[in-house]
Amino acid sequence: MAETLITLPEFFEMRKTLPIIDARSEGEFDQSHIPNAINIPILNNAERVIVGTLYKEKGAEAATLKGFELVGPRFHEIQKSALAEFPDKKILIYCWRGGMRSQILSWLLTMVGFEVYRLIGGYKTYRTHSFNLVRSKVNLIVLAGRTGTGKTLYLKLLKEKGEQILDLEGLANHKGSSFGAIGQAPQPTVEQFENLLAEAIGKLNADRPTWVENESRKIGRLILPDLFYKQMLNAPLVDIHRSETERIKLIASEYAILPKDDLIQAVLRLKKKLGGLRTSQAIEAIVEDNHEDWIANLLLYYDKAYDFDLDKHESKQTISLDLEGISESEAINQLIHARHKLIS
Repeated sequence: MAETLITLPEFFEMRKTLPIIDARSEGEFDQSHIPNAINIPILNNAERVIVGTLYKEKGAEAATLKGFELVGPRFHEIQKSALAEFPDKKILIYCWRGGMRSQILSWLLTMVGFEVYRLIGGYKTYRTHSFNLVRSKVNLIVLAGRTGTGKTLYLKLLKEKGEQILDLEGLANHKGSSFGAIGQAPQPTVEQFENLLAEAIGKLNADRPTWVENESRKIGRLILPDLFYKQMLNAPLVDIHRSETERIKLIASEYAILPKDDLIQAVLRLKKKLGGLRTSQAIEAIVEDNHEDWIANLLLYYDKAYDFDLDKHESKQTISLDLEGISESEAINQLIHARHKLIS
């Protein structure tokens, strides 16, 4: 079989049904990749350094010969692995620029009967697209509220009601506080987070508003793109309120089941902001399973931080909703009604 070169729009359509292979090294793949791609490196991390150094010192011919010397003995292993993993023998392939590594992998697999579609411009083309997309205009509406008001839950319920949402914390694998990484998968790199965000934005209907949870610029160790964050600051905002009792109950339902050592470490990370006494009191309450006390203690800090961040919001289009004591379904109805008032 022969390979076919495809454009990025063609790639986006074909990946709905075909598997994707990334021919770059493990290190490049771990740094960032096209979501759902599978890594089959032509040159591994160490080999890539060797070939790259040789290219700089002696030129392309010497580097190419060395590359084939290093990877040649693995050709049959790559073919056998691909045959076992992709029995339909129809795949998409890319490398950094759509050059030699993806060409070699394509050649290897067409030799054993694969139908190969190779992305013109490679990952660089995709990355340019995702970089630009997360810095494009998005029609946002911000869901704000103090810690424990249930913003993440309401986002999920809004989605079930047919509203458009962007779950930034879900994409970032972090809940946005000192406690936010507990029980979560490792955070992606900044570049991979942007890829994931671009994929989510690409699925939105640009003519409809999209709910997004109010966030500071940093989510864990990740940083939101400047233009996207500025759009959040200028977007219409719905600020929801619940009673402190309701908030403590909701936070306890999520965090009381987590390992005490992790909770204590999260409190210690806030020691400079909480002060020694409140830090000690919170840790003691965690050890004694007195969850209401340590949560109430920390809410004093988080409420002040929230009020400070809310003052940064620049939009004059804001609605405050008191959701205390009402059902989830009624809360969602009120949120959708507020959205209609803010965005016709």
